Amino acid sequence: MHKPWCRVQFHERPGFAALFLFIFAAAAPAAQAEDCTAGPQTGAAANAASLTTLPLNLFGRAEAGWAFYEPLITNEIGTVCEATTPGFARALAAWQSAHHLAASGAVAQAVLEPMKQLWQSRRPFVIQSKHACPAPPNETTLARATASESYGGKAILLRSEALAAYRQMVTAARAEGLLANDKQLLTIFSAYRSPAYDAARCATQHNCQGVVRASCSAHRTGYAVDLYLGAAPGFSPDSSADANRLFISRSGLYRWLVKNGARFGLMNYAFEPWHWEFVSPAALR
Repeated sequence: MHKPWCRVQFHERPGFAALFLFIFAAAAPAAQAEDCTAGPQTGAAANAASLTTLPLNLFGRAEAGWAFYEPLITNEIGTVCEATTPGFARALAAWQSAHHLAASGAVAQAVLEPMKQLWQSRRPFVIQSKHACPAPPNETTLARATASESYGGKAILLRSEALAAYRQMVTAARAEGLLANDKQLLTIFSAYRSPAYDAARCATQHNCQGVVRASCSAHRTGYAVDLYLGAAPGFSPDSSADANRLFISRSGLYRWLVKNGARFGLMNYAFEPWHWEFVSPAALR
């Protein structure tokens, strides 16, 4: 019998304990306020200069600057300091040292590459798809989201545990006042997509196996959701245009998700701020 997709992954890789620690560490409150004025001044100056200009290519597409990735980096190095401050540079230097990199406190492609590997390793789909595209679930076993949970009223199907985690996350976000101004925020605009549906779309649009869309999509697992987090004027909520991705990354809701998503077993695909994948707690036992 085919094993449930999320149960397979962490038994196949020795680093699952690191993910366990990541999930619970992400929810831990800061022990004390940080002094963001203390740290390497040269690193802070370099970060201020490179924030919107650093040439990058992390996911197969050239980008200018690392501002889009700043919320993820900030969360990874465990700081609340803004990206151009000495305190941020100090926290980054500590992270660099722990990962056997030169502790400059400055963001560079050589820093972001290992971070990307960490972010990707927390997505079981990435691990599994290196060996084979995961088999889809039996569609009759999937749970259906309510109309109020759907962006645009489309039918939304997910594995029951993923839908339960999504609902817990929405409840927490609402309790913190993050959804007061827009009832569409955190609604789902894409969830389970059958392999046949994706194959037909690939054939029609001729744009699969690129950075934006792949023929083996995480959405086939029933664990992936695309969430409405707002959109830049003139763009769709899932536009991969740099302007739209940057707009979403600057929102308080996305930053909250980056910091809190792991509490609910939700992991982000770093290139797409709207794309989150559920990791079953059973995979950690």
